[in-house]
Amino acid sequence: MAKEKSVFLCNDCGYESPKWAGKCPACGAWNSFVEKVVRNTPASRVSLATGEKPQVRPMLIDDVATDALPRMDMRDGELNRVLGGGLVPGSLVLLGGEPGIGKSTLVLQTILGMPDRKVLYVSGEESVQQIKLRADRIAHERGNCHIVCETSLETIFVHIKNVQPELLVIDSIQTMCSEAVDSSPGSMAQVRECTGMLLKFAKENNIPVILIGHITKDGAIAGPKILEHIVDVVIQFEGDQHYLYRVLRSIKNRFGSTAELGIYEMRREGLRQVTNPSELLLSERHKGMSGVAIASAIEGVSPFLIEAQALVSTAAYGTPQRSATGFDGRRMNMLLAVLEKRVGFKLAQKDVYLNIAGGLRVNDPAIDLSVISAILSSNMDVEIEPTICMAGEVGLSGEIRPVNRIEQRIAEAAKLGFKQIIVPRSNMKGLDVSRFGIEVQPVGKVEEAFRLIFG
Repeated sequence: MAKEKSVFLCNDCGYESPKWAGKCPACGAWNSFVEKVVRNTPASRVSLATGEKPQVRPMLIDDVATDALPRMDMRDGELNRVLGGGLVPGSLVLLGGEPGIGKSTLVLQTILGMPDRKVLYVSGEESVQQIKLRADRIAHERGNCHIVCETSLETIFVHIKNVQPELLVIDSIQTMCSEAVDSSPGSMAQVRECTGMLLKFAKENNIPVILIGHITKDGAIAGPKILEHIVDVVIQFEGDQHYLYRVLRSIKNRFGSTAELGIYEMRREGLRQVTNPSELLLSERHKGMSGVAIASAIEGVSPFLIEAQALVSTAAYGTPQRSATGFDGRRMNMLLAVLEKRVGFKLAQKDVYLNIAGGLRVNDPAIDLSVISAILSSNMDVEIEPTICMAGEVGLSGEIRPVNRIEQRIAEAAKLGFKQIIVPRSNMKGLDVSRFGIEVQPVGKVEEAFRLIFG
């Protein structure tokens, strides 16, 4: 008879302990241990003296074939780029995002646009009628998509055997449960067990699996952290529900780069790919307004121009406020210190508010120069010429440090009709500026940039 015992697992890191503890010794999280019942079944012992040969033999690393992995075209340019060129057969992809952000809509409209692929869509949250209503709302071709509402993983494998799909979608992994684990759906043990079984299925049958996952209030994927280690690709669907724009960001990718970014626009008929984000983010030109500066940024392989907006005012309640949306607040405080120490502008008694227009969050350090220019423009209430854009990282000593892929940044600014771009002087070595059709102004320090911008 199988023996039962209880172990305690940490919800945050997966650390296993024989007894409950208030604080996890591995990750330091408080009150994160949950109990899991484990059945010990006697394992079949294989004698070392039998001489049986294993099915898989070790190979020399030089003998391993390194053919290019075939990719499944998702018929979505943004999604293909974030995945690294398409979906790899046998891969396990985890798509996370906030409730209502559009995860199910993105996946449904993608698989409906693949009529040559047989897809099995398993929903544990919605009925088939709800999925059909969404499919009717989305402008699409009639794809070869089979829908089933089920939460039992054993029953799902029966449906897979009957349908024989080329792509499997699970919506969502937190609603799935397996009879091998005695706990409720969504618990750490169930999520880990179901993900492990789906990974085994994907690798053995060479069928890609897309998992849709919930996120916690902190923005992390719900469930154990080991979930992100099991899967091959983790992509996050981000955005503000008050904006129309959604950002698809790669967090982990075993088959491509993690610096890729895809932008969509939410419409009634579904998600529209934004192939030129610069025109979207620069839809308005603020003539005669201070506190606005244009930056040439790069996320992944795509250069685009964004708008940095700043508002500087006298602190009304004595303690100055610092607030940044779409930009690192600590980096903004560092740039304010550079302005005060190196340039001589006193902002200690001023409220400073910074916003990256469009609801995006940008991590490119090349937008530093536009951030401090927008802050100074608002502080002096002087407009920055709308035909000027800039790119440059600001160091602690006030120098303008070089940025990567400067040619792509200049070309994007020239394509959108800007007449002048300010770049770091260190980036000018070997750069032929005559072929861009835009005036390139190299600067070495913050003071030089300010003289060019404000005169």
